[in-house]
Amino acid sequence: MSELFDEVDEEVRREQLKKLWDKYSIYFIALMVLVVAAVGGWRGYQYLEAQKAAEAGAAFEKAVELSEQGKHAEAETAFTELAAKAPFGYRTLARLRAAAEAASRDPKAAAKLYDDIAADRGVGGEWQDLARIRAAGLLVDSASYADIQQRLEASATPKSTFRHTAREMLALSAWRNNDMTAARKWLDTIAEDGETPPGLRSRAEALAALLPPVAKS
Repeated sequence: MSELFDEVDEEVRREQLKKLWDKYSIYFIALMVLVVAAVGGWRGYQYLEAQKAAEAGAAFEKAVELSEQGKHAEAETAFTELAAKAPFGYRTLARLRAAAEAASRDPKAAAKLYDDIAADRGVGGEWQDLARIRAAGLLVDSASYADIQQRLEASATPKSTFRHTAREMLALSAWRNNDMTAARKWLDTIAEDGETPPGLRSRAEALAALLPPVAKS
């Protein structure tokens, strides 16, 4: 008798499952199709992105070769084109290299390219700081101290990645523009920072030796 009841229960369950399948099978099949399509689409996207990255890497290497061969105009063009169409990872690098190539023909135009990168929040804080440093390096011999200060003072703060270079440029700019008070301020800041690189510290000490003595009150 118990076996009979088990068979009846099993038949009832099969009947219920069949009804559920008949009612919802179309939705289940549609869901499976969507899952397969989504996975296929994602795999396809990953493949295309990998292809783009590989192509951008090859183009970047060719542009670097042009630069190393002294073909700066051609290299600048190649980096500029790459910056316009490359994946994000290569785009900022290409913009920086294009500006570096432009520096050989027109430092002011190159500084403007660096300024554009520094103003682009989408590239990230450290890249912006690097662009500011590069632009200031091109202008430090000709710009006013006020201009260099406006460009670099934020990059000279204690936690800034490029603070050492920024401080040296600020000190040098102040010295070139006969602002000895500002020059001494930045040289003291360099001297007081225990993480100042030895080479930079030596250059700062040499520059400090050229400053006039502080007037006694």
